[in-house]
Amino acid sequence: MLSQKARYALRALYVLAAKPAGEPVMIADIAAEARVPRKFLEQILLDLKRRGIVHSHRGKHGGYALGRTPDKISFAEIIRAIDGPLALSPCVSVTAYRRCDDCIDEATCVTRKVLLAVRDATAGILENRSLAEALTPAAPKKIKRRQAVSGLSAVRGPLP
Repeated sequence: MLSQKARYALRALYVLAAKPAGEPVMIADIAAEARVPRKFLEQILLDLKRRGIVHSHRGKHGGYALGRTPDKISFAEIIRAIDGPLALSPCVSVTAYRRCDDCIDEATCVTRKVLLAVRDATAGILENRSLAEALTPAAPKKIKRRQAVSGLSAVRGPLP
């Protein structure tokens, strides 16, 4: 489950991504616009700074700005910076692999096989979604009438 800290990080980054490139935004302004407690935001921005996702600028007109363009910052990178590995178990983690303490045989572990598939699907989606995409309004998807009717029949049963 995505932590509240990660949700706050995403909201703060949406604020920074919506600003002109390289323009520093004061932490108080980010906190207000993202509706994130300022004290909590300070720690979040420090974590993101350590990973190069944001940069800080000192001085009277200082603040925080994105470290790269929004299209170069993936959701996976943000979540890993705040919440750690995406995997549900250490034995399937790419960034923090560790054999499970109670594992009998990784090669035949059915749970591991399922969790590998979950990790791969999750990482595949999150690594291929950027801040830029999140801020771009998506065009509404058109559903063909036949698909909509068959979808309803699956829920309600056959149509009369």
